[in-house]
Amino acid sequence: MIIRMNLKLIPGTVLDRQKMGNVTGLAFLRKIFYITDGIMLSQVREISGIDGSTLQNWTKRGWVENPKKKRYNIDQLAHILIINMLRSCMQLDGIAFLIKYINGRASEPADDIISYSELYDYICLILDRVEASEDTSSLQECIEEVTSGYEEKYSGAKKRLCTALEIIITAYYASLVKKRADDMLCAIMKKR
Repeated sequence: MIIRMNLKLIPGTVLDRQKMGNVTGLAFLRKIFYITDGIMLSQVREISGIDGSTLQNWTKRGWVENPKKKRYNIDQLAHILIINMLRSCMQLDGIAFLIKYINGRASEPADDIISYSELYDYICLILDRVEASEDTSSLQECIEEVTSGYEEKYSGAKKRLCTALEIIITAYYASLVKKRADDMLCAIMKKR
């Protein structure tokens, strides 16, 4: 069974893709950071739909790097959007483990195998290709295609990245399918 999800929102945000010019990934992030190199907590909340206390909790737990001078940079926003994409279908501890599996500790960019903005771009590219695909190519093939230009920082990094991307994409689709089922159930409950 193939279920097309018709991705209306930019992944991890509350923003309509069409209203943002149908951009996602790095193109979307660059649009946000076109004029500035940092955004305030209130802007992160507007983009993601996450309340401030939740964001501060993630920072306190070490899941997201502390903002510099109360401003979040492009990689911090991407990191937050990735967590937000997954939190409706994965436990936060599982998300934290997955992020650490990819990039180690949030406070130490030196141990990252990929920047969060590049990771977010890969996620969005894969989602767009899977959604637009008419053939039945596998998710793994799509991931391999999208990450073909990735240069490993150490041996085995690409395999780790591809495994994590498969988990992220699968979990995100699971959250979309769950939301669709919940919406359908609400619709028939209202008719009663």
